[in-house]
Amino acid sequence: MATQTDRRTALETFATEGRSFPPPKEFAAKANVRDPKIYERADRDFEGFWAEQARTLLWRKPFTKVLEWEAPYAKWFIGGELNISENCLDRHVKAGKGSQVAYYWEGEPGDSRKLTFKDLLDLTCRAANALKELGVRKGDRVAIYMPMIPELPAAMLACARIGAPFTVVFGGFSAEALAGRINDSEAKVLVTADGGYRKGNVVPLKKNADDAVAQTTTIEKVLVVKRTKQDVPWTSGRDMWWHEIVDRQKSECPAESLDSEHMLYLLYTSGTTAKPKGIVHTTAGYLAGVAATHKMIFDVKDDDVYWCAADIGWVTGHSYIVFAPLANGTTGVIYEGVPDFPDKDRWWSVIEKYKVSILYCAPTAIRTFMKWGSEFPEKHDVRSLRLLGTVGEPINPEAWLWYHENIGGSRPTSWTRMANPCRSAVPGTLSSRGHGPQCSAASTKTTSAIAKRTGAATRGSFLPAMGRAATRKAISGSWAGSTT
Repeated sequence: MATQTDRRTALETFATEGRSFPPPKEFAAKANVRDPKIYERADRDFEGFWAEQARTLLWRKPFTKVLEWEAPYAKWFIGGELNISENCLDRHVKAGKGSQVAYYWEGEPGDSRKLTFKDLLDLTCRAANALKELGVRKGDRVAIYMPMIPELPAAMLACARIGAPFTVVFGGFSAEALAGRINDSEAKVLVTADGGYRKGNVVPLKKNADDAVAQTTTIEKVLVVKRTKQDVPWTSGRDMWWHEIVDRQKSECPAESLDSEHMLYLLYTSGTTAKPKGIVHTTAGYLAGVAATHKMIFDVKDDDVYWCAADIGWVTGHSYIVFAPLANGTTGVIYEGVPDFPDKDRWWSVIEKYKVSILYCAPTAIRTFMKWGSEFPEKHDVRSLRLLGTVGEPINPEAWLWYHENIGGSRPTSWTRMANPCRSAVPGTLSSRGHGPQCSAASTKTTSAIAKRTGAATRGSFLPAMGRAATRKAISGSWAGSTT
């Protein structure tokens, strides 16, 4: 009979891979980061390193101090003011990139849309003006419960534009899960849709939303996108169609100047093991972290088409579908549905159609594709891919090698952890084995009247890859991104 030690040894052996895979010379020569000493520099002066990254952003008021750390609490970029929506949209349009595609969107039934940065800016401003008309002001919370459609990032950016913290609830969650998050955040407005598509079926989001609102006391208005066009329950005076109120708004909405530590969003843990915990993500430290890691780890260039195949409802989607790619002026892809509808080659058809050059997905998906077989990606031309990444749980060597060889054609492949990478290669300087400095959250603490009352919110202004010295200062388990 096998002992616990025997099983542990067998597992460790299975997860061990001694080979390394250096990036091709031509890839490394053009990489955004080519100097392997970047890790040493970040270790030596992590405040200076992150100040340098933060200064690539557009500031309304410069910060006067990089970090205020009173363990276990921290504040980043003290005294500064900026707006994330402005950093993600306005500055690119003003720089002459308004006609560049921000998102290629692919609906599960096969419908598609293309939004330029100017299109997305206009939609965001109209949505922000609509929220104002519905009574949303700076500091008010907004709940978002939507399918993977372009109106989802627009709603997030609209909230950020006017300083209204938001909480996105994954569209696959129940009415009870939505109600709990609305109650804890005390959301004033709920943005949802009549439905969404999944595996060819309609997910009844509006019905779920109605059931959730019936269990809450703070929702005043429900803004509904018409996606699936089926009949839905309607509460006159409370429910508003997105196209009726958003479309008639002006396409200009001034972006609020917000303090570095202004709350950007609340995201809740899944609740699998305990009551969901609300993680507060603040403005400047979050944006500096995700924008820098996106540019370094994914080596994004102006002509890349980047696809993070996560759901925006998770923290990975917030960071690497919405805020980081848009902050870096990157063209992205959003896909509404599942990988096997109408067949098991759907992802590869999307990559072929939009000439995706960077793919970021979960090891679970890769193991599923392995099970289905390489004949499905072989049906499509995926030679546009130049860099692959994985996110979430650790990837086993067998899955990594399959991904590297069958999808990437032995192109650079890296592993990174969650929504602000805790451990990752910089693809132009290291082998793709995940070597790199660790990271931590800058802080966790109970905050706001809501948190003080319920004990459910945790504050986490976090930055990745801060260096080993910084990591030693951190509180164990405090990294906000690791819990959602």
